[in-house]
Amino acid sequence: MPSYNAPIRDMQFVLHEVLNVSSELKKFKAYEDIDQDVINQILEEASKFASEVLQPTNQAGDLMGCTRNQDGSVTTPSGFKEAYAKYVEAGWPTLSCDSAYGGQALPQIINTVLYEMLNSANQAWTMYPGLSHGAYECLHSHGTEEQKNRYLKNLVSGKWTGTMCLTEPHCGTDLGLIKAKAEKISNEEYKITGTKIFISSGEHDLAENIIHLVLARLPDAPMGTKGISLFVVPKYQIENEVLSTQRNNLECGSLEHKMGIHGNATCVMNFDGAIGTLLGEPHRGLQAMFVMMNAARLGVGMQSLGLTEVAYQNSAQYAKDRLQMRSLKGPQAPQLAADPIIVHPDVRRMLLTQRAYAEGGRAFTYWIALMIDQCAQEQNANRKQELEGLIALLTPVIKAFITDNAFEATNEGLQVFGGHGYIAEWGMEQFVRDARINMIYEGTNTIQSLDLLGRKVLGDMGAKLRKFGDVVKEFIEEEGVKKEMMEFIDPLNDLVEQVEKLTKEIGLKAMLNHEEAGAAAVPYLRIIGHLVYSYLFAKMARVALNQKGSKDTFYEAKLGVARFYFAKLLPETASLLVLARSGSKSLMSMDEALF
Repeated sequence: MPSYNAPIRDMQFVLHEVLNVSSELKKFKAYEDIDQDVINQILEEASKFASEVLQPTNQAGDLMGCTRNQDGSVTTPSGFKEAYAKYVEAGWPTLSCDSAYGGQALPQIINTVLYEMLNSANQAWTMYPGLSHGAYECLHSHGTEEQKNRYLKNLVSGKWTGTMCLTEPHCGTDLGLIKAKAEKISNEEYKITGTKIFISSGEHDLAENIIHLVLARLPDAPMGTKGISLFVVPKYQIENEVLSTQRNNLECGSLEHKMGIHGNATCVMNFDGAIGTLLGEPHRGLQAMFVMMNAARLGVGMQSLGLTEVAYQNSAQYAKDRLQMRSLKGPQAPQLAADPIIVHPDVRRMLLTQRAYAEGGRAFTYWIALMIDQCAQEQNANRKQELEGLIALLTPVIKAFITDNAFEATNEGLQVFGGHGYIAEWGMEQFVRDARINMIYEGTNTIQSLDLLGRKVLGDMGAKLRKFGDVVKEFIEEEGVKKEMMEFIDPLNDLVEQVEKLTKEIGLKAMLNHEEAGAAAVPYLRIIGHLVYSYLFAKMARVALNQKGSKDTFYEAKLGVARFYFAKLLPETASLLVLARSGSKSLMSMDEALF
């Protein structure tokens, strides 16, 4: 059975030594009381919940799965409901929510660290509160005062949970094709009719009510995405601040039988004249839902970061214990029948790949979370716009790059275990199965790549990308003259130049043929992902080098991981550059009938 212990030392390193979170947050009145001691105390308590309460439910929950009952209700795996009750009792759902609705109003970055731990412990379970927080964000941003007063207090406390109901059987990600209908029946209320699929946490027994955010069309709606409206549709209506005993006209029609995340109820939801209220403006539902969708994309990145970390921890421990063959340079443990497999170069490659992707992903997600906090509090319009641009640019990279890396990392973990990795009792094959969905939902990674290159880069003629480039170049200018940093700065600087050149080339080709952007998008996103990681690993190396005389082996290890990343993972960009330049002809020239 796998185990998990939160990597608190590395979390603190990123928060306090690389990002200087408490100093950055103290610039804003809302966070002037947040210091390292407060953050560390929260980390310690979150770690206990993740490892002691939540992690023991993961493997059993995967084996048991969810059950749909005859009345349409859903029972979650044994232990899930009890873990959720402890989660709510401890106040974890309230962490970064508005104090006006019972929240603790702590920074988003603290919530992000919490969710890394929860996802390492049990991704399927974490999706229940994770989606609820997204529903809270959407209602908080776009709800009327009446809607906020009706729903937010109980969403914040965790007494109720939330979902987003977007896609339908015929349309997948192309939401412009949805057919769900909304019929107005009073000044405030609408009847919602239609079928939604792949609805994570759509029905369960963890909370007394579920607040569904549902995309549907009004009768006068234009075709396409500009004709979509968003509605708040509760499982149970609220009458005079009391839950109705009669269920709304909606139910879970069936549960999807899935490859992974068995502990989460992925539902086909049927709405048959269910009563709801309009959220935001008519025909502008996607704009409102983007709040939740962006939160979900960041959340999926955190899911994959969590899986990468827990897979690494268990792989590393196994590699130290498992005896097999001798080192190529002679016995390293002559007192034993064979050497631990960690002595073998390729086992170390697999372990260091996992570790580098975990540590790079941690720095990346925490950095973006800090920017989200800064953006929310920033009063300077130019600085706020700059932060918004960086967050928008890098959100699809978080979703796609980290989830791709997690699938590789969990597969490498399974490989470290050898045949035992393929056996369920060790838990590694579950990590692989759970990681696979993260590359698909909340917009497939190809869609994230198209969003990055098409909308975020070419859409504004590279303005957002140049802002990010300026951040990296400033660091290069500061550190490039220091001899001890050359091994990190030289390849970083080279990649910056390559990205600038490549972006111009693709932009010119795409002006003549839009399919050129589609052909280049996936390798382009991975190149940008490596640019982010190489920048952050160089920053982490700088901090570690500053502690060279401290005799703390943590910094020695940090430099070792950074050097591995630059030597063994960053060179992937050489082939990616070739792929991104190879064009669309070989993809599009063959007649469809020949497939």
